[in-house]
Amino acid sequence: MTLQAVIVAFVAAIVFAVIGIILGVAYRKRVSEREISSAEDEARRIMNEAIKSAENKKREALLEAKEEILKDRTEHEQEVKSRRSELSKQEQRLQQKEENIERKAESLEQKNENLTVKLAQVDEKLAETDTLKNNQLKKLEEISNYTVDEAKQYLISTLKSEVTHELAQTLKNLENQFKEEADQKAREYITTAIQRCAADHVAEAAVSVVPLPSDEMKGRIIGREGRNIRTIETLTGVDLIIDDTPEAITLSSFDPIRREVARITLEKLILDGRIHPARIEETIAKARREVDSTIKSEGERATFETGIHGLHPEIVKLLGRQKYRTSYGQNVLNHSIEVSHIAGLLAAELGADVTTAKRAGLLHDLGKSIDHEVEGSHVTIGVELAKKYKESPDVIHAIEAHHGDVEPRTIIACIVQAADSISAARPGARRENIENYIKRLEKLEEVTNSFHGVESSFAIQAGREVRVVVKPEEVTEDQMVLLARDIAKKIEGELKYPGQIKVHLLRETKAIEYAK
Repeated sequence: MTLQAVIVAFVAAIVFAVIGIILGVAYRKRVSEREISSAEDEARRIMNEAIKSAENKKREALLEAKEEILKDRTEHEQEVKSRRSELSKQEQRLQQKEENIERKAESLEQKNENLTVKLAQVDEKLAETDTLKNNQLKKLEEISNYTVDEAKQYLISTLKSEVTHELAQTLKNLENQFKEEADQKAREYITTAIQRCAADHVAEAAVSVVPLPSDEMKGRIIGREGRNIRTIETLTGVDLIIDDTPEAITLSSFDPIRREVARITLEKLILDGRIHPARIEETIAKARREVDSTIKSEGERATFETGIHGLHPEIVKLLGRQKYRTSYGQNVLNHSIEVSHIAGLLAAELGADVTTAKRAGLLHDLGKSIDHEVEGSHVTIGVELAKKYKESPDVIHAIEAHHGDVEPRTIIACIVQAADSISAARPGARRENIENYIKRLEKLEEVTNSFHGVESSFAIQAGREVRVVVKPEEVTEDQMVLLARDIAKKIEGELKYPGQIKVHLLRETKAIEYAK
């Protein structure tokens, strides 16, 4: 009984649960239908409001668009009115311009007519002038017995000669004026040339190299705070260049004797090992005495080799100083000895005084001993030294004339001049080889011969002078001044040469007749 009751209860519970579910579903359906109905009403209400709002906005947009169109139309009408007014003004201006152009055209036509009339009058006058000119020329030809062409040639030749004379005179005046300022400008030019060419010159003629046993010696030569090197440079006047060159010091100076003193001083200090200011002063004094002794002995050697006696002791010292001088790579002392020997041989062949020729040859470059210390050319300095130490007039004149600064008046002067040229120009004497030397002389003569009126030219004095023989019938005395100047300018522009070249023009007129 109990089991049956449980089953009945269970079935009743299931039945009630099913009924509850059915009733719940029905209730939710009625609630959903009511919500759907309210949502549809709300949607209809929203749609109606949206439609009303859209209609209102549409009416507002239409109103705004109408106002904007009205505004644009007003502005456009104003712009059209302003443009029309501008166009009317431009039309008025164009009309005024057209009227002005028409008036100008009328005036131009009138002027053209006047010009045509005047041109016709001018043509008539020109015809009359030509007729008068021809008549005058015929009368002038009858009076002067010259044709027109002959008269032109006569006038041209007359004016040319007058202008040439005036030009030559002007050139002479200018040369005299420029000579007054020549010394100062020459110093400036030489200073500029030395500054520009110092590198090449220093490498060959102003530098000595002293070898060192080790690089440690460089520091000892410099000394504490550089006192040793300052002492050497101050007392010798030579620059010491201590760089990265291994085991070597470079001595730089344009005075070869100072450089030699510094070189001997450094070699003695390096051998001794004691390097301090006091020792440096003592060593420099010894080196100077040694150089002076060498200079004296070299001067005596030159006199013994040439057989020249009776020279003043100071001249012997000056000769010895030439040992430390070079000219284009040629030692000046050896060159002087060589010139002395050559001059003696030439004098013996010509029957002149051999002793005087050798003496003048030995002393001809005496000025080069101190030309780096005294102003002036070595010729001028040598003449002054020879006069100071009472040399003979023949020797003094030979020194003065050996470069052609003055015309040689004695056979001794000519011999020394020739001997100097032979010693300087012979192959191997100087750095310039014989091929370049010959080419330079040939080029010098070629440049000179290229001028009109030149008959022949000769390069002499080892290329220091060119003598030009002109044709007297083609070159006048006045034209010689201009021709010499033109030749010198062309030589300066086309040739490269040391020193200067003297251009010497010769004009000779000969008259030959035979008595029968």
